[in-house]
Amino acid sequence: MKLFIVACLKEYQDEVHQIFKQAKINVFSVTDVIGFKDNQTPNLLEDWFASGDEKFDSLFIFSFTAGENAEHGLELITNYNAKNKTGFPVRAFIVPVEKSTT
Repeated sequence: MKLFIVACLKEYQDEVHQIFKQAKINVFSVTDVIGFKDNQTPNLLEDWFASGDEKFDSLFIFSFTAGENAEHGLELITNYNAKNKTGFPVRAFIVPVEKSTT
């Protein structure tokens, strides 16, 4: 069993749900998060009139699933990012589950 975790902007929610479906991950949880991006530059004059750090509405989508499904999901996320080059790629992680209750 693996824990498959995806972090993405809310705008990508439908695409990520389709990826989960393609990877045969049918049971998952979603939680809202606010992401921060600190764009500090070495030259402070470039950001003199900036209003502060940017905030982004994001999601964590996660599932306990079979290893094959998690690997397929990771591959699909990698392909999605390669096709949709944005400043905010979808992030995916596979975490091993050593023990669990039944």
